[in-house]
Amino acid sequence: MTDSTSPPRRLQAPERAEIDTDRASVARVYDYLLGGTDNYAVDREASAALIAAMPDTPLLAKANRAFIRQAVRFLVGRAGIRQIIDIGSGLPTAGNVHDVAHEIDPAVRVVYVDNDPTVLVHGGPLLSAHVGTTLIEGDVREPDAIFDHPETRRLIDFSEPFAVLLGGVLMHLDDEDDPEGVAARIRDRLPSGCYLLVSNTCDTGEPRVRDLARTAAEWGLGSRCFRTWDEQIRYFDGLELIAPGLVPNNVWRPGLEMPDPDDMAHALHIGGIARKP
Repeated sequence: MTDSTSPPRRLQAPERAEIDTDRASVARVYDYLLGGTDNYAVDREASAALIAAMPDTPLLAKANRAFIRQAVRFLVGRAGIRQIIDIGSGLPTAGNVHDVAHEIDPAVRVVYVDNDPTVLVHGGPLLSAHVGTTLIEGDVREPDAIFDHPETRRLIDFSEPFAVLLGGVLMHLDDEDDPEGVAARIRDRLPSGCYLLVSNTCDTGEPRVRDLARTAAEWGLGSRCFRTWDEQIRYFDGLELIAPGLVPNNVWRPGLEMPDPDDMAHALHIGGIARKP
């Protein structure tokens, strides 16, 4: 790893990364549901369809964001992690991973990873402006390319513990993408003492799950956005789950940011953290 205090590098989005405003984008829909402005008409239409299918959809996005912030506080404050790789980071918003981490220790280094052109174009200059923080183009389905990326190698010391965040990412992979295999390949790259965070929507068997899943698939946001708890617990195979385990976002060490903590919709979004022995 080279000196992370060297001048930040301004990310240049690849020429091929053209923003498609005719198709909904996972990152931009998520941005809209969080109250952001980096989205287009098609993303707002997709969001409206999701909300029509289940009015609590914005709560799921906000609860996931609150869970990630609380989890980062645990990782940095309690677990002593000083390096984070956030895969599928999405568009920058208030309370980014590095913002939360730097409240505890400004020396924490963060590598953001995304393959959405909007994230690369809009988020690159902002995120890469912070020393010890960078954004790279990468796909969760190709974890080796992420871990071996020069910018990752520049900021992450693989001889020291680090955390990998998969917040709301695996849920957008189709079955043929083999999310369980993707998680396994990521686990294989974690040295002892590292942590893995995973959060996704959860199939509870309720009719509203089927309605929301069908709508998400119709808008190209993933054909299997809802997987069961039994399917998702396998993402942590071989790791030691941190209490309270893989649970609804409002149950995992909830903080003051958790929206509507008593809303039953929280059962539809679960998350957890595990440590590699």
